[in-house]
Amino acid sequence: MPRHVFLPCWWAVPDGATWGTWQARTGADDKTAWMAAAYRDASLVTEIDRQHADHARPGEILSGTPTSSSAMPRLVMRMLRHGQVYAGDDLLLIATGSGYSTALAAQLLGDDHLTSVDVGPYLTAAAAARLAAIGLHPPVLCADGTGPLPGTYDRIVSMTAVRPIPPTWLAALRPGGRLVTVISGTSLLLTATASGDGGTEGRIEWERITFMPALPGDALPPDQQALIAAIGDQDGEEITRGRYPLGRVAPFGEVASMLEVAVPGIAHHYEEDDGMRTAWMAHADGSWARARACGGELPLVHQAGPRRLWDLLEEVRRDWLLTGRIPLYGAKARVDPAGTIHLTQAGGTGWHGRID
Repeated sequence: MPRHVFLPCWWAVPDGATWGTWQARTGADDKTAWMAAAYRDASLVTEIDRQHADHARPGEILSGTPTSSSAMPRLVMRMLRHGQVYAGDDLLLIATGSGYSTALAAQLLGDDHLTSVDVGPYLTAAAAARLAAIGLHPPVLCADGTGPLPGTYDRIVSMTAVRPIPPTWLAALRPGGRLVTVISGTSLLLTATASGDGGTEGRIEWERITFMPALPGDALPPDQQALIAAIGDQDGEEITRGRYPLGRVAPFGEVASMLEVAVPGIAHHYEEDDGMRTAWMAHADGSWARARACGGELPLVHQAGPRRLWDLLEEVRRDWLLTGRIPLYGAKARVDPAGTIHLTQAGGTGWHGRID
């Protein structure tokens, strides 16, 4: 499948810069680099804060958060495999993006068994034109994929993350139909089958996958770093010593995913300077924590707001140390008709979780 057709332009982190700074790349300017980027098994960012690379000035640099991409080819195939998508199935693909994932699905199913939706008018128009250029003509609709849907389907596979599960997906899933999606803010992959009562039954897979969150219309991702910046070096309402050496909470990692289930939307930041390590946590409800330590000493922790975020983190770390695992992965997952996900640890530990 000619991936470069769907990626004439993209955003890349320039040499010497960090994630969050992006430079527009145009394939026609350097065809060798274009082919190398397009056929590497990696995701390519096509849109930053709703600014598409197709509309950027050559070499333009900006700061922001990705809002659309072309997912790595291997990831697309893994999602379709989890969906158990076979010839003859009617598939709804959520998040058209560049159109490349739609092309792979169309190659498998044919135009008549595939519908692809995305909220971006330019995204869907460009994807449809590029699909047509290689002889593929599946319906590509500009619509909020979490809202009302145009039909019913045997399979719904989402290339964007959601929380909770949109009830419209459950209503559009045929009896015995299969749903595959990632939970927003986590690396949790939900696979589930329609249960006949308007919900689904399934599990959280052991495999870790992340996607950008679904955003309505022209909405932009929340500016989490602004929450961090607001903390500064102010004293907390409560100042204590942490129970464990200070460590970085890896984005979308196991600890971060467990925290996200408990309290969605926590922002994290970590810095290290000449042996002094500092970690920040912040939430839109005004809760925050800052922990600082030198080397392996226990950190001095400042906390304020309605929640004690560092205490929540230490509870997750304690449970992980006691059991040797995060209970999310492999958990049984029941989605009720309202879209709430009810989790039960399959290993009989008695752990229960809820994602709504």
